[in-house]
Amino acid sequence: MTEQLGFDGRVAIVTGGGGGLGREHALMLASRGALVVVNDLGGAVDGTGSDKGAAERVVDEIKRAGGEAVADTNSVATAEGGAAIVQTALDAYEHVDIVINNAGILRDKAFHNMTPEQFESVLDVHLRGAFHVTQPAWPHLRKQNYGRVVLTSSAAGVFGNFGQVNYGAAKMALVGFANALAIEGVRYNILANAITPVAETRMTEDLIAGGGLAGKIGSEYVAPLVTYLCHESCEATGRVFTVGGGRVAEVFIAEGPGFVDVDLSPESIRDHWDEVVDQDGYTVPRNANDELRFFLKQLGSRL
Repeated sequence: MTEQLGFDGRVAIVTGGGGGLGREHALMLASRGALVVVNDLGGAVDGTGSDKGAAERVVDEIKRAGGEAVADTNSVATAEGGAAIVQTALDAYEHVDIVINNAGILRDKAFHNMTPEQFESVLDVHLRGAFHVTQPAWPHLRKQNYGRVVLTSSAAGVFGNFGQVNYGAAKMALVGFANALAIEGVRYNILANAITPVAETRMTEDLIAGGGLAGKIGSEYVAPLVTYLCHESCEATGRVFTVGGGRVAEVFIAEGPGFVDVDLSPESIRDHWDEVVDQDGYTVPRNANDELRFFLKQLGSRL
């Protein structure tokens, strides 16, 4: 029998843990011995309102199953709220090991109708929210020379989606956020990865139902990947993974060999466009310096 991955004594913060994906993350981690801070403001899908019982209900579920958890209802959208969430972990369990940035809202609108407030409010929760929670936890992760951070991105960010310029911008930014954290954290045994989940939640139920997949790709299919990425045995960092319905795969940004001309002009680009967009022989840079080395190698080989 395969040995189960355990989290005895590890302290995990799960934002947006009162329902959907976050609830499943919290339940699975707690079932494997993690001490969980279930954070959720309990707002509607668009971020309005609050239900401070959402986090408590998940905590009750965890405790009934024999696990240990505490509720937190602070908002990730402010620096003060993020710091308070981390302080909840420190007050309850004296340290923090895992940060799962899962909280999110939707303010979908075609770009020509999108208001600054609709754009900023989504960035406040998804992108700035990840900063507000991870940044105060970071010194503790560095000091103990251990940490796992998971950022919840989206295919809407990596690949785009109609009516989600705000959401897509925030979600793609989280990929860059994870990549930079991975580079800064590696010397302290802090790993950071992003996921692009496909699951039926309050935020996706209309889209999923329209695709005929209702009831087939529940949130429970995402938690196993998140749990693995949070485990001490995981070595992946600075990566992006798609997960849903029992499927897991890596998503990556690659660079092709390209076209080189010391006398580059708009016309030469036009005439060699097939080489510019050729995706054969691609490489997957692991950081900006790696991309620069590849760039210079390609440049040198063509001059």
